[in-house]
Amino acid sequence: MDRRTFIGGAWTAGFATAVGAPAEARGEVIRKENEKPGTTDWLLKNTRVDPATTYRCPWIEGYCSRTSVRAAQTIDFKVSTNPASKFTLDLYRLGYYGGLGGRLVKRLGPIQGAPQPDPPVGEVRLRECTWSTSASLKIPRDWVSGVYLGKLTEQREGLQSYVIFIVRDDRECDFLFQCSDTTWAAYNRWPDHWSLYDDGTPPHNWYTGPGVSVSFDRPYGKYRQIFDAPLSQGSGEFLLWEFPLAFWMERHGYDVSYISNIDSHLDAKGLRRGRAFISVGHDEYWSLDMYRNVKAAIDGGVHAAFFCGNSVDGRIDVRPNAAGAAGRTIERIGKFGGPNGERRYEKPWKEHGPDPSLLMGARTTNPANGSADWTCVNDKHWLFDGTGMRNGDAIKGLVGWEHHGPPLAHQPGLEVLARGPIASRGRPQNVEYTATMFPAPKGNLVFNASTIWWSDGLSEPPGYMRPSAHGGTPPGPDPRVQRMTANLFRRFLSSGKG
Repeated sequence: MDRRTFIGGAWTAGFATAVGAPAEARGEVIRKENEKPGTTDWLLKNTRVDPATTYRCPWIEGYCSRTSVRAAQTIDFKVSTNPASKFTLDLYRLGYYGGLGGRLVKRLGPIQGAPQPDPPVGEVRLRECTWSTSASLKIPRDWVSGVYLGKLTEQREGLQSYVIFIVRDDRECDFLFQCSDTTWAAYNRWPDHWSLYDDGTPPHNWYTGPGVSVSFDRPYGKYRQIFDAPLSQGSGEFLLWEFPLAFWMERHGYDVSYISNIDSHLDAKGLRRGRAFISVGHDEYWSLDMYRNVKAAIDGGVHAAFFCGNSVDGRIDVRPNAAGAAGRTIERIGKFGGPNGERRYEKPWKEHGPDPSLLMGARTTNPANGSADWTCVNDKHWLFDGTGMRNGDAIKGLVGWEHHGPPLAHQPGLEVLARGPIASRGRPQNVEYTATMFPAPKGNLVFNASTIWWSDGLSEPPGYMRPSAHGGTPPGPDPRVQRMTANLFRRFLSSGKG
């Protein structure tokens, strides 16, 4: 029996015990939802990107009036078709559903579409659409919290793209899954060069200073980073960084409820309803209120898992849109923990923020980009139980494409679990990543995986596209990553907040 077979067998034998608690500990909302018939029809089959912009799909594109919506609230869908065409809007909840990844919950249309105007350039380079509403929906009371994709299909050529929104609830739950949608918006270049990383100066090479803002009131363009992925058109970054974790959690019946970054900003009390708070993937952009609200939840006894890298790094100001709707505009105004050695800019920063190490045990390094193997350095820790890992054993390529470095602030009881040097295309970056865990004040725990690619080690749902960057590629599902995550979740459910 080779090592991988042994590890896989050990994981399989103990996994039922490791994940058996969720359905018993809380209601069976997620398990029952995933027993409903699924489909892969949520996947786009025919999409196109305008070569003049390299990001948008003007033939059919749209956005939602809310990042998240509760049952009995109304969400508006703003859609443009150029040229004019009728279209349909099929709404799917994403989950496990027997491995198919989605369930059709509603079809709207056919609806008559028409071209809607590109927005003017506003203050601080803001592009805020004020499109007319194409369709509205009052969310049914029986819709389960989750990430919902709306598949837009125009009838002229059958071209497609997505809109994306979160249905949230207010119930007590085991896991509160925060989608990283402020970062989706920050990197969204729709209609061409209008992300937080563009200051109007060609050739648009990753500006990272102040003086730019972006709006949720616009479609999501094609992924800007990692690879050319037009089949994700309109879905933000959810399918790339976050869906593998949601897919895996729902497969195993964990009691999970979903929220937006904007919910963390606006609803401090709502963060206390979960046993554990989860930050996922590329969760770079936080407001000071987000930081304070999550920290207060942790200080109050909520566990936290940061399955992410480069997180809590850029400080943003969150503002309403021109119509007064809260949480629709973000502007980068500083860095959590200060500049951290980044190059200076002529325009001064407005604000910085507290050290992220105080929240999650480590923070972004400079440089932040690169990849590495995730190498165990603390094999006696219970996180590694059942994995077969010993000090020096590594999960090849799990760290990337951004990470968290050594802790910069003292946290009593902090332990380093994995550590190693970062390289970019084979060149040493002279920094290292560290994965950490520390006890919070109420006996709860804070885990920091120190990689955007952690979720890649859990599952590969339909439509998932494995990224590759800086010479590294994550490994795909690995029984050791699955077992460590199950161990962590089991500990969350047996200690800390009741």
